[in-house]
Amino acid sequence: MKLENNLGTDPVRSLVWRIAMPSMLAQFVSVLYSIVDRIYISNLPVIGDIALAGVGVCGPVVTMIGAFSSLIGVGGAPLMSIRMGAGKLEEARRILANSFFLLCVCAVILPAAAFPLRRPMLLAFGASDATYPYTATYFTVYLCGTAFNLLSLGLNQFIICQGFAKKGMMAVMLGAVLNIVLDPILMFACGMGVLGAALATVLSQFASCVYVLRFLFGRQAPIPVTFGGYHWRLMARILTMGMTPFLIIAADNVMIIAMNAVAQRYGGAALGDRLVSCATIAQSFMLVVTMPLGGISCGTQSILAFNYGARRRERILQAQKLILLLCVGYTALLFLLARVAGPLFVRLFTTDAALASEAVSAIKIFTLSIVPLGIQYTLVDGFTGMGLARLSLPLSAFRKAVYFVALFWLPAAFGVRAVFYAEPISDILGPLMSILVYTLRIRKILDFPAAEETPCIHA
Repeated sequence: MKLENNLGTDPVRSLVWRIAMPSMLAQFVSVLYSIVDRIYISNLPVIGDIALAGVGVCGPVVTMIGAFSSLIGVGGAPLMSIRMGAGKLEEARRILANSFFLLCVCAVILPAAAFPLRRPMLLAFGASDATYPYTATYFTVYLCGTAFNLLSLGLNQFIICQGFAKKGMMAVMLGAVLNIVLDPILMFACGMGVLGAALATVLSQFASCVYVLRFLFGRQAPIPVTFGGYHWRLMARILTMGMTPFLIIAADNVMIIAMNAVAQRYGGAALGDRLVSCATIAQSFMLVVTMPLGGISCGTQSILAFNYGARRRERILQAQKLILLLCVGYTALLFLLARVAGPLFVRLFTTDAALASEAVSAIKIFTLSIVPLGIQYTLVDGFTGMGLARLSLPLSAFRKAVYFVALFWLPAAFGVRAVFYAEPISDILGPLMSILVYTLRIRKILDFPAAEETPCIHA
């Protein structure tokens, strides 16, 4: 079988580029359709601004449910790549089989648990009496498509980790393009409004899910999905490995939920909804930063994992340098765009001059420290890719802890608008800690005994 990328023998520079770029582009298109959803919603006649605030509350809750795809997909894929690098293909098959089983279980349990808790949960997370109808509509429809979302995102990691980055990109882009096409048809042509936006999202996720399942159950995948060989210890290992990306995504969304709740508490009824709308626009820009950035750092985990399994320290170090350059370069570009194109971005969401001015200011504050954030993603996702959750998890938790301390202290001390500064503070202190830990530990991590050096296995 002809492989897209040979993780063990292809030149590292071209390998990183070939895997990072499709993964980044896939996430960029993915975030584009998330933003397009919000743009269309904000432009609904009469209800646009209040509906945007409602979906802004719903968004992080929805993404937090989707984080279970990373718990299993990003947890199992590096383990699978490590086994492939070590030549243990039967173990790699078992990892994929157990991961598929876990995803199916989550696809059943999560919506069943969330349905009866919808109203109290959404109200607690920042919905007001005015925004709740839109929040509830979007969330209810989305829950119906939870299985498609979890399977498409979770299993896509097992396509990428086998060296098929372009296939992984196509799976994401298929759903993204379909969503962009369906949004105006369902929302405006069919007059469905927020309901149409939610239906477009679910239908696009279904299409991606079919594409991914067809590949992994077909003959093209070197290691396809199989059944049997389930073991609770292996499942526990997958979940332990995936805990870092899961908590990163979950905590990121809890951070958004907390910001919405704090804005409502300190801003009052009128100003609170306005600040939530403002934060939703700023957070939409941050998605343009973080999702493609994660596409680079998570997509290239397969290179680190495979060569870690094959005990190729020089290839690992070379790959990490290139990944770091890509991540920092991308965040530097977005730092500049936030200042140059921020007003243009905001105009896509609102024509309210006061809201637009405040949203532009929020974007500039949110992005003050995104260049160090590129370092954070490289190091934390790099540790995860090599199976070192004992390092990546505490480093991620440290950055989130800094954020929450700042989130609750700043508005109490300096007023509600100071809440936006929690992001840049955490984006400085988090990377500093990660750099310190990486400097102290990486030499020992890659100090493989000579007896363990193994030849590269063709993935």
